[in-house]
Amino acid sequence: QVQLVESGGGLVQAGDSLKLSCVASGGTFSLYTMGWFRQALGKEREFVSLITWSRSNTNYADSVKGRFTISRDNAKNTVYLQMNSLKPEDTAVYYCAANTLGGMMTMARAYDYWGQGTQVTVSS
Repeated sequence: QVQLVESGGGLVQAGDSLKLSCVASGGTFSLYTMGWFRQALGKEREFVSLITWSRSNTNYADSVKGRFTISRDNAKNTVYLQMNSLKPEDTAVYYCAANTLGGMMTMARAYDYWGQGTQVTVSS
C-alpha cells in the first residue's frame, strides 16, 4: 500500500510562489510516474503535471506551462511542484498521485494512489 502526504499549500497573493511537496511511503516510489492534479470548488479534478520515474519525461497542462515545474528526488521518495507567478485561477486543492504502471497518462483514473490534498489559495 502506497501512502502519499502533500504539504506546502497556503494563502498567497497573485504573482507569488509556492512549492508543494509529496512524500511517499510503501511501494517502490522510484518506479512510479508521479502526478499532480487539482480540483477547484465546484469543478472537476484536472491534470496539472507529471514526471516519469527516471525524471526524463515531464508533462504540464497548458494552463500552468512555463509557470510550474515538477521534480522528484527518488532518494527521498518525494515529488515537488514549484509554482511561480500564481494566479487566482490556480486556487484549488492540489493532489499528489502515483501511477504504478508508469507512462505518461494524464487521466486521473490511471493513478492508483492519492494523497489527501493541500489547499492553495491565491488572492488577487
